[in-house]
Amino acid sequence: MEEGAGLLKVIVSKGKSLAIRDFTSSDPYVVVKLGKQTAKTKVINSCLNPVWNEELSFSVKEPLGVLKLEVFDRDRFKFDDKMGHAFLNLQPLASALKLKRALQLTTGETKLRKVAPDSDNCLLADSFITYVNGEIIMDVRLRLCDVESGEVYVTVKWIDHPTTPIHVRKR
Repeated sequence: MEEGAGLLKVIVSKGKSLAIRDFTSSDPYVVVKLGKQTAKTKVINSCLNPVWNEELSFSVKEPLGVLKLEVFDRDRFKFDDKMGHAFLNLQPLASALKLKRALQLTTGETKLRKVAPDSDNCLLADSFITYVNGEIIMDVRLRLCDVESGEVYVTVKWIDHPTTPIHVRKR
């Protein structure tokens, strides 16, 4: 395992006020992309405020790049309709990881940094990156772009892969 390798977990919690793409509703699902890796949630039928609560995992060397989310309406007999997209720059997460390592945090809970909405993300409000017992966590509320309405609630977690096994000796 490479040093610095880890697992980026993306928990797609829910959508809010999503756009109508069928007659009165939509059948939404989310496609999450990180680099060349792609994962998607299940489809929630006839719902504009879906609750997915799905965890998607990406194995990466560092939490770098841009996390891209695309929301679609599943259609049975034609191409799925786009319902907007959002992105989140992971650079603040990488910076928080370096800070965690510099502070040598191993247990407990510590706020590492605040991320404000700007042109590098689709945040609707300030978000905090927190270290909690081995995981770096960022809860975000993302505004969907290129669509009349919609938000997606996501939690991003970074978990370091152990570089060497830890052996505990009992005396």
